[in-house]
Amino acid sequence: MTGRIDKQLAHHLSQFSRSQLQRWIDDGHVKVNGEQVKPKYKLAAGDRVTIEPEQPQKIDLEPENIPLDIVYEDDDVIVVNKPQGMVVHPAPGHPDHTLVNALLYHSPLSTINGEFRPGIVHRIDKDTSGLLMVAKNDMAHRSLAAQLKAKTNEREYVALVHGVIKEDAGTIDAPLGRSPKDRKKQAVVADGRHAVTHFKVLKRYSHYTLVSCRLETGRTHQIRVHMKYIGHPLAGDPLYGPRKTLPGKGQYLHARLLGFKHPRTGKQLTFTAPLPAYFQQMLDKLDKIDQ
Repeated sequence: MTGRIDKQLAHHLSQFSRSQLQRWIDDGHVKVNGEQVKPKYKLAAGDRVTIEPEQPQKIDLEPENIPLDIVYEDDDVIVVNKPQGMVVHPAPGHPDHTLVNALLYHSPLSTINGEFRPGIVHRIDKDTSGLLMVAKNDMAHRSLAAQLKAKTNEREYVALVHGVIKEDAGTIDAPLGRSPKDRKKQAVVADGRHAVTHFKVLKRYSHYTLVSCRLETGRTHQIRVHMKYIGHPLAGDPLYGPRKTLPGKGQYLHARLLGFKHPRTGKQLTFTAPLPAYFQQMLDKLDKIDQ
């Protein structure tokens, strides 16, 4: 077997999807001569390939009567304001008590995204709060997903970052992919996926800056990685921020604005959600101690 390892695995292990095989490579379950490699690694004669697939964890998706902060709802879509600390959909390590469990108790959802992500068109991180659009049927899901792909929807976040940003506004255009040093992290990498974040300064403190961020693309951890990349990691971020940071239960990041065309009527809808109490209280505190 010679050639790129991802293509060779896809050819010889056709019973598995390419995305699944790629994930195995990225997560270190595929080794060549005992070493972890990248998907583009070119196999040579004599290379020894070993595969140790991750063991599937059984997850039973059950509706759960968990309160939801629903901002808008009709027969096709739900716009929900997710609290900080809630996982969007079940996955190994988070089998229940997710937003999906709560949504299933409340309403039927689209089936396009598979058994464990019904209705979910896009995600935000567990410790990020704010607005998500959810599809109640497959027609709505296809429309909302197409808008995301075409970049015609609006997504604006508010973030509190370390340091004082001198520019009033800026654009970060840097490709993102899995970090070669830590598979749990994303990073700016040369062969990563195209990612663009536009930011604007809302307020400057002595040691922090409050910014709004508009997403042109929606990569995993995009705002968190991009702001770190320009030297201003998010306050409270346990993964990308400094050890000495503001207290809290995670990054100070809130999806405050969401806009899209209604899948059935074509009408432009725009929704906003105020900063959660913990976020506003920290800003009030900074107003007193960090001016």
